[in-house]
Amino acid sequence: MKTLIERASSEKLNRASEMLKTMAHPVRLAIIDLIRSNKKLSNTDIQKMLDIEQPILSQHLTLMRDKGIIDFEKEGKYSFYYLKQNEFMKIIDCVENCCKKL
Repeated sequence: MKTLIERASSEKLNRASEMLKTMAHPVRLAIIDLIRSNKKLSNTDIQKMLDIEQPILSQHLTLMRDKGIIDFEKEGKYSFYYLKQNEFMKIIDCVENCCKKL
């Protein structure tokens, strides 16, 4: 039987923990949900849809970008955000299913 150490290195476990901590915020979950539904969105679109201030949105987007969850493409003067880690959506789906049962 494999031990935990054999299955996942501490580096992978730390990275997974950091990604989960990053997503453990209602605004970030809402951002991911919007991007997921629309494939990619500008920061202006996200700001309007969530009705939050631009500096607050910028902090959330930067944190998620730094953790490798989302990324962006520049098109003219706009930045369009998209999911970089589509596999991460399996975790979000699992959490959503668990919340239905609570």
